[in-house]
Amino acid sequence: MERRSFLKVGAAAGGSLLIPVFGNAIAAEELLNPMAVQFKKSLADAAMNAATKAGASYCDVRIGRYLNQFLTTRDLNVENIVNTESSGVGVRVIANGAYGFCSTNVMTLDSVAAAARQAVAIARANAKLQTEPVVLAPILGGGVGEVAWATPFKKDWRTVAIKEKAEMLIAANRAGLDAGASFMSSNLFQVNQQKYFASTDGSYIDQDIHRLWAPLSATAVDKASNRFRTRDGLSSPASMGYEFFDAKEANKVKAAGNVTTLYKGAYDLVEDARAAGRQAREKLTAKTVEPGKYDLVLSPEHLFLTIHESVGHATELDRVLGYEANYAGTSFATLDKWKSKNFKYGSDLVNIVADKTTPGSLGCVGYDDEGVAAKRWDLIRNGILVNYQATRDQAAIIGEKESHGCSYADSWSSVQFQRMPNVSLEAGKKPLTPDDMVKDVKKGIYILGRGSYSIDQQRYNFQFGGQLYFEIKNGKITNQLEDVAYQSNTQEFWNACSALCDERDWRMGGSFFDGKGQPSQVSAVSHGSPTTRFNGINVINTARKIG
Repeated sequence: MERRSFLKVGAAAGGSLLIPVFGNAIAAEELLNPMAVQFKKSLADAAMNAATKAGASYCDVRIGRYLNQFLTTRDLNVENIVNTESSGVGVRVIANGAYGFCSTNVMTLDSVAAAARQAVAIARANAKLQTEPVVLAPILGGGVGEVAWATPFKKDWRTVAIKEKAEMLIAANRAGLDAGASFMSSNLFQVNQQKYFASTDGSYIDQDIHRLWAPLSATAVDKASNRFRTRDGLSSPASMGYEFFDAKEANKVKAAGNVTTLYKGAYDLVEDARAAGRQAREKLTAKTVEPGKYDLVLSPEHLFLTIHESVGHATELDRVLGYEANYAGTSFATLDKWKSKNFKYGSDLVNIVADKTTPGSLGCVGYDDEGVAAKRWDLIRNGILVNYQATRDQAAIIGEKESHGCSYADSWSSVQFQRMPNVSLEAGKKPLTPDDMVKDVKKGIYILGRGSYSIDQQRYNFQFGGQLYFEIKNGKITNQLEDVAYQSNTQEFWNACSALCDERDWRMGGSFFDGKGQPSQVSAVSHGSPTTRFNGINVINTARKIG
């Protein structure tokens, strides 16, 4: 494959946009060529020495090699296969109390030293306009020295033949077509981030991060009426190896009423495609929903997006402080609510945590892009807002002695800033299965999968749809529904939380391309939850005209 500029590969974001991924196209065998750790350390030292001599009080260096492989298929054909690589060095400094940043893709000692000096010059220019100096929370114990961390995996996706991957996608499409779909598409996104971080605090951190996602979509067409319906895949992206697609290892999870079969751990792509083809066809004859108040039983594959939008983004401290106002809004969860220590974000059952440590989650790393060790902390405890998400330069604002470790940049050429960690709803403490949860619901709807959504700039008023809807009558799941969306506001919705399934049902959904910032950057983040019930939520019919 010729080396050429790879322009754009995107996927729908759990938070935002169709996201471009930039890089140079490369041959597949180049994916496995490593960069020597000692070479990266020499580049980092050159940058830090140059920055210090130029007057920086602090310097960190990120050396990155970002590898991607994307496969796209439609029906029984492979449409595209692309391998991309992007590598370079980003240097961030503090000089005269202000930040400066510069990057280069020329990997030589002279080039990175020049970039460091340029970063210092930029910081000095910024300092003339800055009213308060940047203050970084300390890293407890100082720098971590020379350490390495890697995503645990059994099978490296880079060593799996493209032919084998393409055959898996085609097999999934064939299964969906045989089950009733008129059209099928499936994709495979594979990411490897080789990230080296060094700072004048004394850290030299080498990380090797892997992520996978296989979204699919089935479309069924009624030729008589030309009506069509789709059912997207119910898979969740994961941070693990290619063993994620080992169907023999898939831990099948029975959903309420045996409506569908979901997976924990490994993911059976072909089985989900088969179910998608059948259910897309069934949606053509499904009953349209009657608007009104319903008790909602929401699966984790659906609820993750509501968590992402109404809690994850709402508790980002930079958004709370107004730093995102020009691009993606602010947050209703303002500092005065947190300071009151009694703001009821949700019912007493609602416990939501932030973390970057859960194995297999997209946010799982050893250290963030400021060299802070990954950790876990409470955002909402017993329904009360108790904390936010903070980086080193934000921690003091909320009285924290150290950063939460949620600084991230999507490239060596991007400056790091506050990004969402995994944000998850804890499972219920009492034994409860989805089948048990449904038994005392008289008028309800069971919702699976993520669909279209809308939320305001303060992450307060919202509307969410899904992939599959089933009516619940007098404790039993009955017929399939269509044209369903629910409307609420964040505080009303989470205070309506009335029941949580236990740990056996807890699993993760996630966003592979979550957009934020100007210029826009993308990150990957997971959100775990059990099946959860919310009482008395307003449901609308999306097919009916108003007035």
